[in-house]
Amino acid sequence: MNVEDLLRSKDIPYIPKGGDFVVSCLNPEHADRNPSMRIDQVTGIFNCFSCEYKGNLFTHFGEKANKMEIKRQLLKKKIDEVRLESIGLQMPEGYLPYVGNWRNIRPETYREFEAFIHAGKDFVGRICFPVRDRTGRIVAFQSRSTGDQQPKYFFSPPGAKLPLELVVVPQQGHIIIVEGIFDVLNLHDKGLTNAVCCFGVKNVNEEKLQVLSVAGVEGIDIFLDNDAAGQAGSAKIKELCETVGLDVRNIAFGDKNMDAGALAESQVSKLKSKLYA
Repeated sequence: MNVEDLLRSKDIPYIPKGGDFVVSCLNPEHADRNPSMRIDQVTGIFNCFSCEYKGNLFTHFGEKANKMEIKRQLLKKKIDEVRLESIGLQMPEGYLPYVGNWRNIRPETYREFEAFIHAGKDFVGRICFPVRDRTGRIVAFQSRSTGDQQPKYFFSPPGAKLPLELVVVPQQGHIIIVEGIFDVLNLHDKGLTNAVCCFGVKNVNEEKLQVLSVAGVEGIDIFLDNDAAGQAGSAKIKELCETVGLDVRNIAFGDKNMDAGALAESQVSKLKSKLYA
């Protein structure tokens, strides 16, 4: 039995995200209305990023893990990682540039971020983006469903190592860290072009922040959702920034349902004036 089979046998809804499955927390004392637990798709190790409940899925349910299968999958993952680090990915054959203005984002902005559509199983029904590292290599593709298709966000290949830093020009030495690709798109589209995507709080670490510092970034403005989970994530990133000596500010903008991807142009202009007047 693997991790996915175990989740299905226990009737636990899950969403693939990177190399993890995202589920509602398994801690009976945590009423997790917004799924905040990640479970490694291979090992079953889980961690709730809201209440910090940790463990192993197999142990939690008293099931026996297939250790040989886990070793085989980990080895395959390592081989794929080495190949990816050496040559990167290629744009999928037969892709077409996306030319629409979904979510009121201009076609020019989509073009800048290389948005595309494709009929492949990982891409159909989605707006897709190549994720590049600082050398320009494509390390993954992220796609976003434009309808009710689940998961809403999908990474291909699963478990790819995602960068934090993208090539942007800081404003007054600062960049803005947001969580998702559409947060970046919306801010860039409306004038805040120093925003970068962290692809989730879990993807932020000291090493990646140190790379930003060496590249000339002096400060980080953190702009995550203004709810309990988002602000808990902001606090974790703030602590990491302070550890590596980066100036850091937290942006708690609007009500708890507001995020960077939903701001109107007037709101982005107001925020830009407030941060970089």
